[in-house]
Amino acid sequence: MAAPDPHQAADPLAVKRHPTLFRAVRKRKNPKLRRTDITVTDDAAVKRAVKAASLGNAMEWFDFGIYSYLAVTIGHVFFPSGNETTQLLSSFATFAVAFLVRPLGGMFFGPMGDKVGRKKVLALTMILMAVGTFAIGLIPSHETIGVWAAVLLIFFRMLQGFSTGGEYGGASTFIAEYAPDKRRGFFGSFLEFGTLAGYVGAAGLVTALYALLNDAQMEAWGWRIPFLVAGPLGLVGLYLRLRLDETPAFQKLEGGTAHATEAADGVESTAKGDLAKIFRQYWPTLILCICLVGAYNITDYMLLSYMPTYLSDELGYSETHGLLILLAVMVFLMAIISQVGKLSDRFGRKPLLMTGMLGFLFLSLPAFLLIRIDGILPITVGMLMLGLSLVCMLGTMSAALPALFPTNVRYGSLSVGYNLSASIFGGTTPLVITALISWTGSNLMPAYYAMAAALIGVIAVACMKETAQQPLIGSPPSVETDEEAAELVQAQAPEPKF
Repeated sequence: MAAPDPHQAADPLAVKRHPTLFRAVRKRKNPKLRRTDITVTDDAAVKRAVKAASLGNAMEWFDFGIYSYLAVTIGHVFFPSGNETTQLLSSFATFAVAFLVRPLGGMFFGPMGDKVGRKKVLALTMILMAVGTFAIGLIPSHETIGVWAAVLLIFFRMLQGFSTGGEYGGASTFIAEYAPDKRRGFFGSFLEFGTLAGYVGAAGLVTALYALLNDAQMEAWGWRIPFLVAGPLGLVGLYLRLRLDETPAFQKLEGGTAHATEAADGVESTAKGDLAKIFRQYWPTLILCICLVGAYNITDYMLLSYMPTYLSDELGYSETHGLLILLAVMVFLMAIISQVGKLSDRFGRKPLLMTGMLGFLFLSLPAFLLIRIDGILPITVGMLMLGLSLVCMLGTMSAALPALFPTNVRYGSLSVGYNLSASIFGGTTPLVITALISWTGSNLMPAYYAMAAALIGVIAVACMKETAQQPLIGSPPSVETDEEAAELVQAQAPEPKF
């Protein structure tokens, strides 16, 4: 419970008799910002942090993306039932398995990141993801070892999911704590630029393999190549992350060099970040986070992961056809995502997020009606409608989500909330949509599913607070120049009395 106001707790006559004493008490409880309290960011350090977090994120999502783009082939190799729908459902069920363990990864790596540091945990998640992906490329087929092939696939998918549980929360926290307050949206957007780059790399490599190899070659050995590439890429990401320093906000928690006011000291006095505390004290914000991420993830995975399978299995296009169109859309989104981040800094997180949610609510059905029309132009226009709605969320969410939680539990809370939602809603999206189409016979089910998710997202965005251009909760203000710091201090100076 908050401490009572001294003016309310004390006798008004006592306040009147001792104004200096009570003024001192008030100042001690709400100290003015000092110049030493404000973090002035190092531009070169911010760019290094953004590069390492984004490139590492790109490599993680390259690893994760290749599975979804090879879902049909993997279904043939590991689940040979003779029924195409059963094979695809089995493959997507294995895709979803990785998401079932993501909350466990978030609960393990998140609080660890609040205790031992963001940098060390992000390096560990990179190692585990690279090992899991590389190992999938070495698994013998069902023909060779029977059911053990599927068992090993599920095990290494779970390892991938466990490591990914610590990735997004850590990477978004890392960038948010390095970035200056007024440009957090711009720098945060590069995290999702990395996500798109990972998907583009995965889709590009898989497309090239489908174009160069026939079906028999792809099922015999071609599908292994993208997974085996993950090993060297993981080493590159690990090298980049190990070269970084800890964030200024975490250094403050550890008694480092970053400064904070006495008020901030009270908030940032511990780095325990234990799960019980997160669920007990921050459950309303966790629910908000889960709703935001759920709406965002369903639409994200529907477009970036499921769409090539939808075009090939439901509409009869070749795997290469669907992947090439998606590649073009993702490259376009990469070109504009940083501008969306800038817009969120200027106009706020809520307007951009609401635009994306409303876009999916009202444009999903027209977009899928266009996608069903035979021809490259209507399919491309339909996917661009979905892509432009998605990029409003992609370019904003990585700055909006870390700002929901205070520094001492940010990594843990965000990892738990994000991965619970990703597990329940995101990773199950391809499986649920495939099952819904199979049960109803309607290939418009992806549109209806996205619209339902967007409706929840609209309500969640309406309930959240605006955080653009504001300091992170529990952290001192962060600015780009000494002049900005001086202006912040000067703004608190009392008006002269005449």
